[in-house]
Amino acid sequence: MAGDAVKLLGAWPSPFVMRAQIALNLKSVGYEFLEETLGTKSQLLLQSNPVHKKIPVLIHGDKLVCESLIIVQYIDEVWSSGPGMLPSDLYDRATARFWAAYIDDKWFPSLIGIAKAQDDGAKKAAIEQVSEILAVLEDAFTKCSKGKTFFGGDRVGYLDIAFGCFLGWLRVTEKMNGVELISRSKTPQLAQWAERFCADPAVKDVMPETDKLAEFAKVLFAKFKNPPSQ
Repeated sequence: MAGDAVKLLGAWPSPFVMRAQIALNLKSVGYEFLEETLGTKSQLLLQSNPVHKKIPVLIHGDKLVCESLIIVQYIDEVWSSGPGMLPSDLYDRATARFWAAYIDDKWFPSLIGIAKAQDDGAKKAAIEQVSEILAVLEDAFTKCSKGKTFFGGDRVGYLDIAFGCFLGWLRVTEKMNGVELISRSKTPQLAQWAERFCADPAVKDVMPETDKLAEFAKVLFAKFKNPPSQ
């Protein structure tokens, strides 16, 4: 099963696709990357994920796996010979899943809220909300890492992937709005963790360059502010 051909359907700007890429890299799994153009849906995508019609999709032989965190868990379980990405302790595993859900439900929507803000007041409120959530995640890092390098301990793990995939978009948000969201003064542990995460061999080659991602973001964010008329 683990020896079947692996393909990943995705797009380079997507943090959710990056989750799968990092997981595959951590397990040293070779794969073919099938690039989708954001804003369009190929026939392969529609066939591979007929329910949500979204990337990423992991194609493993004749098996199709959708949803980024489910893909990460699938990779962790199928290629089990390498280091585990989910904690071995069941409570720690449940805690990691809790914070991963918090990141998807609270953190990323709040970050996007900055781009969607229609005026300075709304933007200020959105930035404050992001800062409050980062303070919560700073505390979560202290508890989850237990004094070690990453959320997952000594190496990049499930929760590191769940949060770290958004660092490119966080940098773009900082650059485009002249703010510092993660810093050594406000979130010292997250700031050091972010540097280590981005420098990890499994991450550095799939983390988008800030300037390149910023150019893509300008087009995307313009759509938020000027939605097409119905």
